[in-house]
Amino acid sequence: MNLVTYIYNHSKEFPKKEIYGLTFQIRRASVSIPSNIAEGFGREGKNNYLRFLNIAMSSLFELQTQLEIAKNLKFIDEIKFESIHEDTRELERMLSSFIRKIKCSNK
Repeated sequence: MNLVTYIYNHSKEFPKKEIYGLTFQIRRASVSIPSNIAEGFGREGKNNYLRFLNIAMSSLFELQTQLEIAKNLKFIDEIKFESIHEDTRELERMLSSFIRKIKCSNK
């Protein structure tokens, strides 16, 4: 949830012409991560939960790619990029660990 807030606050600085382009895509991907985790939690069965956790992970990878594009286009500076990228990498590690744990408990 903190990541979504960070993304929304910092994407305000993107060029106005990108509001329906990269800004929209970055915001959508960031919102998709906690939304899919929550939706999966509300579903019955571990397999359904795993499916939504994997969708959340895919959205995270999409967000990481879009942030790198934003950096390359100079929409965000290197310092902000490094900070948010490290946050996304930490979330990736936590989500990967959680997925592995649920898979192991499924056996």
